[in-house]
Amino acid sequence: MPDAPTVAERAQAGDVLDRLRTRYPEIGTALRYDDQWQLLVATVLSAQTTDENVNAVTPVLFQRWPTVDDLAGADLEEVEKVVYSTGFFRQKTASIIALSADLVDRYDGVVPGDLDDLVTLRGVGRKTASVILAEAFGVPAIAVDTHVNRVSNRLGLVSTAAPEKIEFALRDLYPEDDWSAISMRFIQFGREVCVARRPRCWECTLADVCAYPNKTPAPEPDDG
Repeated sequence: MPDAPTVAERAQAGDVLDRLRTRYPEIGTALRYDDQWQLLVATVLSAQTTDENVNAVTPVLFQRWPTVDDLAGADLEEVEKVVYSTGFFRQKTASIIALSADLVDRYDGVVPGDLDDLVTLRGVGRKTASVILAEAFGVPAIAVDTHVNRVSNRLGLVSTAAPEKIEFALRDLYPEDDWSAISMRFIQFGREVCVARRPRCWECTLADVCAYPNKTPAPEPDDG
């Protein structure tokens, strides 16, 4: 079992979240949805694509198959044509049809508000389940995607690339009331500042508390 975080580590973690709250005082998913099932489907579709791409597809998807029962019984090839632009469309189509069928068969078409139940749905992992809990149910949860992975490691809050280990390390660092404040802010910060290839360290408000050793210098001024 890993050691409990030190007072200094908790203080750094709290400072990071306070600064991100200042930068993003109000934040939530950019995915558009009308109910918990629609958010679940949209979150599955959002893997390795942009929220904008998903938001362009879901109105068509939910107009054609407006209920969980409709999508559970949908034709695979027809759904593939609708979600094609989100990428990995065959896998995503299979997942959203299968999870809808699981909901109909085991939960009377209602999305469960429990992580252990959510991850039994085909195509739903801990990250997706955590998004649903935090966004749709207001249940404290930390969703770890590539941005959360990158930002938390660069800052030195965690030292592992395993998503589940990152989740539990962040749980240890932060009180439960803060869990749902973490993911979306880390994600947005990872998109805007702490990007993968050339992080914008020269304008980062967390630079003085960041452990990342290869900080990117400011670009040279353009004399032309």
